[in-house]
Formats: sequence, C-alpha cells, structure tokens
Amino acid sequence: MSSQARPYLFYWMTYSLCTTCLKNVPAKILFKNDKVIYQKNCLEHGIHEEVVSTDIEYFKLCKEYLKPGDMPDKFQTQINHGCPHDCGLCPDHEQHSCLAIFEIIDECNMTCPVCFANSKPGLGNAKSMEQIDKMLETLIASEWEPDLLQLSGWEPTLHPQLMEIIRKIKASPVRHLMLNTNGIRIAEDLDFVKELEKEKKWFEVYLQFDSLNRDTIKHLRWWDYLDVRFKALENLEKAWISTTLVCVIQKNVNDNEIWELIDFATKYKCVRWVTFQPVEYVGRIKDKEIKERITLSEIRNEIIKANNPFGANDMLPLPCHPENICIWYGIKKDWVIQPVTGMIPKEVLLEWAGNTITFERNEEIKKAFYKLYSLDACSEKTTKNLWTMLCCLPKIITQNLDYTNVFRIIIMSFMDKYDFDLWSIKRSCVHFVEPNGKIYPFETFNMFYRDKIKAFNGLKDKFKK
Repeated sequence: MSSQARPYLFYWMTYSLCTTCLKNVPAKILFKNDKVIYQKNCLEHGIHEEVVSTDIEYFKLCKEYLKPGDMPDKFQTQINHGCPHDCGLCPDHEQHSCLAIFEIIDECNMTCPVCFANSKPGLGNAKSMEQIDKMLETLIASEWEPDLLQLSGWEPTLHPQLMEIIRKIKASPVRHLMLNTNGIRIAEDLDFVKELEKEKKWFEVYLQFDSLNRDTIKHLRWWDYLDVRFKALENLEKAWISTTLVCVIQKNVNDNEIWELIDFATKYKCVRWVTFQPVEYVGRIKDKEIKERITLSEIRNEIIKANNPFGANDMLPLPCHPENICIWYGIKKDWVIQPVTGMIPKEVLLEWAGNTITFERNEEIKKAFYKLYSLDACSEKTTKNLWTMLCCLPKIITQNLDYTNVFRIIIMSFMDKYDFDLWSIKRSCVHFVEPNGKIYPFETFNMFYRDKIKAFNGLKDKFKK
C-alpha cells in the first residue's frame, strides 16, 4: 500500500472557466502551499492552476456565512443553456440586485488602462430618456423598491441630461442613489456641485480614488490627476455630500497604500465608505500584466496587520455573496474609529436567514443592526435607528451620534476568467440593467455580454439607417 501523500488537500469541486477558451471546465479546489488553488482541466488546453485566495481559514469561513438568496420579483429570461449563458436574470440565479448599475453613456474623458469597459473619449452614445425609463421600469419590476442604484458610465457626468436622470430616479421607488465618477467635473464645475447638493438626501458620490502617489496614479490611469481628486473631495466636503472613495487595487502597484487610504478617508466628514476593488481582468486588461493577481484575502490581511483597531473578527464576509464581498462597519467620532461588526455574534448576522437568536431578542435592535449592516445602510433612513442599536454595545460612546458617524470599509472582488466560480456567480448581487429589459451579473456582463450587446446595437442602428 502506498504511503505517498499528495502535496495538497483536495477540498471541493466547482466549475470555472478555461483562461484560454472561456469554456466551462471542472475545477478542483485545492489547499496548497497555504493558498487556495483552482486546478482547472480543459480538454483542449490542459490542466492549469490559479490562486484564488491566500487565506485558507478565511476561505472556509466564507462558507459559514451563506444565507438563502433573496429572489427578485421578476425574472427576465428562461433557463436554456445553463449558467452563465442565460443571464437576464434567469430563475437559476440565487440573488436579487443588491446594487443595480445603469451605464448611461459610453463617453469618457479618460482612457484608464484598468478600465473593465475599455472606455475612451469620443464614443458618445448617451442613453436617451426613453432608454432610462426602460431601465428603471425593468429594475422596479424586478425589485419593486430597489435598495441601491448606481449611475455609471463610462463617465456619467458627461451625460447632457444627468440632473434630469438623477431627479427622475429620486422620484422613483429607488431608496438610495450613487453617482460613479472620476471626479473631474465635480472638481471643475461648482454649479454642477451645487445642483448635486440640492439632491444630496439619499444620494452618494462614488469617487474614483486609487492612490495618494502621483506616479502610481499615472501608472493606473495614464494621467496624474491627484490634484483634481483633492479638489473634487474638497468640493464634496464643503457641500457635505456623502462620498465613497473607491480604490482599484493592483498588486505591486498600490497595495502598499491600503491602510494609508483608509486613514486619509477618516479625515473627511463627507466620506462614509472606502471600497477596495481588486483589478478585474476584462476590458482593457485582458491578460495578467503582473506576476500574480491580487486577491480579496490579501487586501483584507493588509488591513488587519496594519497598526489600527481592525481585527480579523471585524472584517467579515457579507452573507449575500460571502466569497466576493468582505465588509467592516465602525463608528467615526473625533477622528477615532471604533469597530462595530466584530461585536455582533455570527448568529445575529445570519438571523435574517432563519437562524435562532441567542444574543438579543429585542426586535427593534435587530432591525436597526440589519439596516446598518446591509447595503441599505447607505440610506439616511438609518439615522433614527442608529443610536438605539449602539446603546447595546458598551464599548462605544453613544452620545450625539448620527449617520455622519457611520464609517464602512468594503472589499468587493469581481470574478474574471482566472477566479470564476460557477457556484459563486449564482450569488452575484451587483448587476447591470440594460435598455433591452434584461439584468446581468457584473462579472458575466463584462466577460460574455458587453461586447455582444454593443455589436448587436451597432447592427440594429445600421439597419435603421
């Protein structure tokens, strides 16, 4: 009998994508050299391995934070070809749209090498108000009262009817609205900032902010516009418009700035979130330009090991999509951050999935916490419930706290052909809404549908002429 052990632990199986032909292929999930590896087997291109996590224990922890998915009110397509080729959404998808994205224009005033949409100046194609109406109709039919909608672009501030779109959405059942922007117009157009200020209730700016280093910004964006970002943030602070700093992280480029960016964000009253996004290798970045991809677990561990109050128990998987979203909540008061998430037992976080409550039976406190913890927490509607919840957490000074004291960190990893996981994609809750009446998970849209839809629309326009 052989006593030779394999040099890895075989943990489970999934289906991933061949990084060469993008076909669905079986993949072994291996624990090897302190990493989580997908060992993919393509009949045409052979066996190849990809690192998907550098933290085995956290990878296993994510499986403990699963919750039953929340169904949309309406599916748009049928199950015909199998995941991920029936997106729209199909009934096989396990999660509704926690965050819906409207891309309202193809035009951009930058040409960033990390762009997942391959955007650039001169593309035009601003969505008409009729198309916006169709997208909104599709989303409301699916969600009834959508939690969170993000206007994106490529650069949405270039849309000539942007404020009309913002007012239309704010008059709809959508609970909270985000504007995803590189900040150039916010830095340069004070009249525009004043218009945004009028709409700032239940509104937030999702501001591109990858680095505090000029050379790094030039590497990531092909342009040093650090001063523009500072000016945009200064204008948002003066107008007191809720802001998220969103940082695209590339390994060996700006991963050494992660804690510095968090510390910088705490100095601004308007900043309520810092979001870290590992580079997704689609769009303009179609192949790995660096030796290894950076993983969610690496960003998480960079935060934990820094000299700060964050611990491993504070940076937790988000139950709707635990493998790909890690979240931390805290209170910012007098420039000091107090973690909150780690004080809440796991069973409370998962109670909304039907688990037994043992920590706290007060229904109002539970509701207040869920509002704070979920993506709905970006809504100002949580303000009146915040103090009620915090009074039960003795480590926090609770006097004179309101929504402006809420501070969040989120790591949001979007899968690409390297780390694609068929079981995980079914729980994807960040979705694109298109004028064709369909809703697509972020990852599958970028990998499979974006170019096809653009080509189809171009052909349709040609026949119209």
